[in-house]
Amino acid sequence: MNLSVSSVFPAGRETIFAKLQEIATLRYICAPIAKFTPLDERHIWAAGARFTFNLHVMGIGFGVHTIEVDEFDRERISTREHNKNVPVWNHIITLEEQSDGHTIYTDMVEVRAGWKTVFIWLWANVFYRHRQRKWRKLL
Repeated sequence: MNLSVSSVFPAGRETIFAKLQEIATLRYICAPIAKFTPLDERHIWAAGARFTFNLHVMGIGFGVHTIEVDEFDRERISTREHNKNVPVWNHIITLEEQSDGHTIYTDMVEVRAGWKTVFIWLWANVFYRHRQRKWRKLL
């Protein structure tokens, strides 16, 4: 199942892209719904990078979550993600700068988790709306 959530952020693409490169941003925008604890020493977000995290959702441990970065540039970020509960969590972020200095930020996610897919998809809708609210607060 696929979902797409978009917001207009009060910042330029460069500002948002710079924040996307910081692990602290991921942790902030996901809290308190999800907590990502890095298992890797390095955190340089770039195409070809692979990261692992301990994932907690609403305080419940969901094991190791892996993020493999396919694309990472100022217009589009694409990752293939998975964990023991969700074998396919493909995530694309697009950043479309507007003439007024704002940016349209879009999260597009493909979720495949067998019989759990519909439940994960419903949770993901809430989660990405939460993330975008936290982004607006951060900016």
